[in-house]
Amino acid sequence: MRLDIAPVRAIRGSIILPASKSYSIRAFFVAACGGVSRVIGPSDCDDARVALNVAKSFGARVTAIKGGFLVTAPGRKTGRPSIKVNVGESGTSLRFVLPLLPFFCSSAKVNGRGTLIGRPNHHLCATLRAGGLKLKGTGEKESVPVEYAGGTLPGGRVNIDGTVSSQFISALMIAAPFSLKDTRLVMEGDILVSRDYVVMTRQILERAGIRVIPKGRREFLIPGGQRYQGLSKFHVPSDWGLAAFFMVAAALVPSDIILKGFFDDSLIQSDGAILGFLSKMGLKYTRTSRAIRIKGPQLLKGGVFSLKDCPDLVPVMAVAAMFAKGPTRLKDIGHARVKESDRISDLRDELLKVGADIQEKEDELVIIPKPAYKSGMTLVPHHDHRLAMAFAVLGGRIGVKITDMQCTKKSYPGFVEDLSAVTLNS
Repeated sequence: MRLDIAPVRAIRGSIILPASKSYSIRAFFVAACGGVSRVIGPSDCDDARVALNVAKSFGARVTAIKGGFLVTAPGRKTGRPSIKVNVGESGTSLRFVLPLLPFFCSSAKVNGRGTLIGRPNHHLCATLRAGGLKLKGTGEKESVPVEYAGGTLPGGRVNIDGTVSSQFISALMIAAPFSLKDTRLVMEGDILVSRDYVVMTRQILERAGIRVIPKGRREFLIPGGQRYQGLSKFHVPSDWGLAAFFMVAAALVPSDIILKGFFDDSLIQSDGAILGFLSKMGLKYTRTSRAIRIKGPQLLKGGVFSLKDCPDLVPVMAVAAMFAKGPTRLKDIGHARVKESDRISDLRDELLKVGADIQEKEDELVIIPKPAYKSGMTLVPHHDHRLAMAFAVLGGRIGVKITDMQCTKKSYPGFVEDLSAVTLNS
């Protein structure tokens, strides 16, 4: 689907923000591990639906209830026959599935599609093989499909590379409580990325009665033989990473918009960093526990921002930087190259089409704002939902054409409709 966006006259009205994709996925996986869980207000995006279907593949009974789902799971079921698991395009679900397989089946084939093909899993697969799993992915990166032919995770010391993806660490955290012995999870590498996502996983595990004991900044002790007690009632918070697109859009054009949702500050979100980033750039807004209001346009200023823990914000921050006063440097973002797209090179290549002055390094982007940009250019999001939404924000200011807009269903199925509902065209 191609979306043509003309420069907008104004943004007015209110929308209800989607629930956090990351929390929804974790809630469904934790619910699948045992007990009775009530997951309220989860995301309805493609990746969250994948996680719910994985729970069913693992033997959980899922029932729709008012506002969410009731998930009843018997817990580990070692010895079940071979199963097939389809994780769609969800990298998180793929990584979470793999270490759980020995506790739910005797063998398995894990399939995926689209942008998931070719994404790296070799670090996690190597760690799981060293722990005792007979596991092999496809190609050098050990992408999908992945074959599991037996073996288990007994516990003990487990070393995992923390420089590529925090999903590897979270995956082992969810599986380790099933091991017979205690697990010492040790994170290796010079720079540990996306730490907040690991905290997110710990928070949900604790709500399900699972103990994860920090032993310094790079090690966790996870007692073996634990029993998942279920999430008695988990209300999924609204997604700050998705709110970011409307916050930046409102800053760039005449606007008065209210973003409604459920904001729970006790639940960490890595993408909640957008509030601090935009405040540092000069954005003014008002906020309650149920809404955030922004009036624009506002004059933004450039600066230096580390996105080590929030690589999903790279595309929208780059667009904001194009209209700021002074240059902006987005650093510590090398791991953004292995998302749905290469969020450094692919993003830069597309923004160059409109005349952006954007310099690429291995681990950063530098954006120099210009007084004007080319209008009506066709931008390709490379099947990356966050690139597509960032380009839509850009389009509201200068006018662009965006291909493959349907890829936004991965995280925000109603994005185009919500954007249209609050946009007043010129």
